[in-house]
Amino acid sequence: MGIDVCELLAVIDEARVLLAQPDNDFTWASFRDTEAALSELDELAAKVRRDGEVPFMLTVLFAPTGPIQEVSLSSGWGSEFLALASRFDTALGVAKPV
Repeated sequence: MGIDVCELLAVIDEARVLLAQPDNDFTWASFRDTEAALSELDELAAKVRRDGEVPFMLTVLFAPTGPIQEVSLSSGWGSEFLALASRFDTALGVAKPV
């Protein structure tokens, strides 16, 4: 089972939308603010598009207790993140689709 690049990019785009919401709380995340989070995601998405591979840092961002989950929990969209993280794992081929 290989990487589903199209689905992976869709997941990144959806994470970007969630991270761009006003009033997100970045207190517990390694991201400084919205701009830093979006910039990092954009950079990683560009690498996926260019190379067709998954940069290690992308797996860190979507990991349990990773920066995106920290923002999601502090900002009230934890459930949405869990669904997105599951799709991320499936796109990487490390989890079976549900």
